[in-house]
Amino acid sequence: MNQTAKNDLMGYSFIRSQIIHTRVSPSLRDICKAVGYSSPRSAQLMLERLEQKGLIKRVRGAIILTSRKASKVTERTIEVPLVGSVPCGTPSLAEQEAEAVVEVSTRIAKPGHRYFILRAQGNSMNKAGINDHDLVLIRQQPVAQTGDRVVALINDEATIKEYLQGKNATVLMPRSKDPKYKPIILTEDFQIQGVVVTTIPEF
Repeated sequence: MNQTAKNDLMGYSFIRSQIIHTRVSPSLRDICKAVGYSSPRSAQLMLERLEQKGLIKRVRGAIILTSRKASKVTERTIEVPLVGSVPCGTPSLAEQEAEAVVEVSTRIAKPGHRYFILRAQGNSMNKAGINDHDLVLIRQQPVAQTGDRVVALINDEATIKEYLQGKNATVLMPRSKDPKYKPIILTEDFQIQGVVVTTIPEF
């Protein structure tokens, strides 16, 4: 891979990260700083190359991620929608349209299942490896086993917790360094939206 291609890949990774985590397109100055360009013209040319490859679109000055795969990527990936944020503390998430599409390796998101990504909020699961602002890859399924980290839907709102199934009740258990977070004990039916596969730290 030549230096131009390496810079393009570095620039694309930076742009994607900024849009996913801040929902705001980076400026030419930000891109120059991230890639190491001294001239905004170099960043402009890089954006033109990324657009020609179908990785981004530019609309009225904003950069929009597209769903096409990078031509230089050799590892097999699938497109997974980033659908929004979900608190790890108090349940709060309605159905949302995808904010972006993220390429995820099929070694992680195995074929044959449906996946989505949420942005975690709060620290009620930080002892279980889910920190504030992490991206959480979810395998969509309606059932779980005791000990799984799940996205559970309660009264049309969602939360991430550890799933514990007892004889007479289900417990959604926080795993936090902060003792203020308390278990949610359920005796009626509720919906499991999926099981946590892995987390991607904020980058």
